Amino acid sequence: MNSVQQMMNWLNDPLNWTNPDGIVARLLEHLRLCGGALLLACLVAWPTGIALGRRGRGSGLVVALSNATQAIPVVALLTILPLTAVGFGARPVILALAVFAAPPLLATAHTGMREVDAEVRDAARGMGLSGWQLLWRVELPLGVPYLAAGLRTAAVQVVATAGLAALVNGGGLGMIVAAGFGLQSAGQILAGGLLIAGLALLVEALLAGVQRLVTPGSLRRI
Repeated sequence: MNSVQQMMNWLNDPLNWTNPDGIVARLLEHLRLCGGALLLACLVAWPTGIALGRRGRGSGLVVALSNATQAIPVVALLTILPLTAVGFGARPVILALAVFAAPPLLATAHTGMREVDAEVRDAARGMGLSGWQLLWRVELPLGVPYLAAGLRTAAVQVVATAGLAALVNGGGLGMIVAAGFGLQSAGQILAGGLLIAGLALLVEALLAGVQRLVTPGSLRRI
């Protein structure tokens, strides 16, 4: 029996879906890890990128921060963080993935604000809009294509990388792959990898649809 047949047999076994360490439980863990990491990254990266972009400055800082965070391997963070007060489990995984997700969120938020036409801002101020009204009614709606693109990129990267959580017993679909290596089961290893890849493709497709829905028709070419 080749590896592909072993994978199909493993996926077709109902117990591998429903047991406490099965696919459903690991999938929910994976989604919680990714959701937590994206939420944390958005809370930090979006306000920072928007604030710098509105001021029309900080391009060098954004590039430096993006390069610095991208230069830190997720594996290195997952190795170091559990040795600190953060400990093992889900917390170091969420923190490491948040650092990994921040660069595209930061860069696209900054770009989205920088791309708002200065004449549009002047017209809005001329109509009596305050700074907050200008942000919520004009700048953010016009920046939606960029914000959505950044979220889409970050989400796919996080979903695909969260399999490394198994290195620190953090849960997720990567645990299936790790268990497969422990059992020397090529079918289980392939099944785990296929599930992670499939989930990443599904997230990509869903967020592509969401991005299109929230983008005004005149801006969908961006």
